Amino acid sequence: MKRNVVIYFAVLLGLLAVLSGCGGSENKETTTITATDNGWDSQMLHNAIAELIVENAYDGYEFEVSTGSSTMNWQAMIAGDIDLDIESWTDNVATYEEDKANGDIVDVGVLVPDSAQGLYVPRYVIEGDSERGIEPLAPDLKTVADLKKYPDVFPDDEDPSKGRIYGSLPGWMADEVLYKKYENYGLEEDFNYVRLGSEATLFASLSAAYNLGEPWVGYCYEPTWITGKLDLVLLEDAPYDPDLFLEGKCSFPAQQLKIVSSSKFAEKAPDLLEFFQKYQTGSELISSALAYLDETGASHEETAIWLLKENDHLLDEWLPAENAEKMRTFLDSK
Repeated sequence: MKRNVVIYFAVLLGLLAVLSGCGGSENKETTTITATDNGWDSQMLHNAIAELIVENAYDGYEFEVSTGSSTMNWQAMIAGDIDLDIESWTDNVATYEEDKANGDIVDVGVLVPDSAQGLYVPRYVIEGDSERGIEPLAPDLKTVADLKKYPDVFPDDEDPSKGRIYGSLPGWMADEVLYKKYENYGLEEDFNYVRLGSEATLFASLSAAYNLGEPWVGYCYEPTWITGKLDLVLLEDAPYDPDLFLEGKCSFPAQQLKIVSSSKFAEKAPDLLEFFQKYQTGSELISSALAYLDETGASHEETAIWLLKENDHLLDEWLPAENAEKMRTFLDSK
């Protein structure tokens, strides 16, 4: 009898252990959300903000990024291997309208309602800067086409016979458009088009020239830390025309930066979909945060925490009350 009781309790404990183990496995199961990382700082900051909220204001999610070119990541999103493209420059994507019409991608929300991109110069190149003792070097420079008058103002140190234009980054969709513009405007006759290997290197060249009061012309966009710190002028161009844009024959559109998802995301994470539909910032806010990142040497995660603490009201705009309070509890521990 005693032996049967011992066996009974041993079996019972074993069953409880199995059931407990199954329940624990279910409780620990998480869903991974993958976003694009196309290589620019503002998108990395948005990804850091999203990761903090997805993993700390909600339960059952992990957030990761896919590092690669914007073209490669876009195709992976269409295939459903990537869930989100946060800070999507959709007007730069030749197939965007077709992909949306086919249901391969979905517009989730407007992340930044005000953005710009194109060829920029420091304001002192056009207007001078009396406080720094800088005379105007190209007083009549207003448009991209006007650059043909000023190759000598922007000399290429490695090829003194020509000027230098700093292009966008290899693999960025904007680079394809900008290089066609360089060719269509005949700038290749007087300028070399130089691609640097990273956004950090591109902005370092601009920052170095600016600190020395030297001329510089090249690709930039907003929002960035550098447009938040430096006084730059976007060169004008022919009015935007969607039929001419991809051929490089007009200005970049002043576009809304969007959050775009794969066709599977809404079903995969419906509660997160509600957050991303409401997640909106602005060029001034993000530029100031990126300036903070640059000035302090903070990481993107540290900058995201700083931004959320400095702008607590955003949590109420983006999140249900329960999730907002959960996020505040997390931020209070940092």
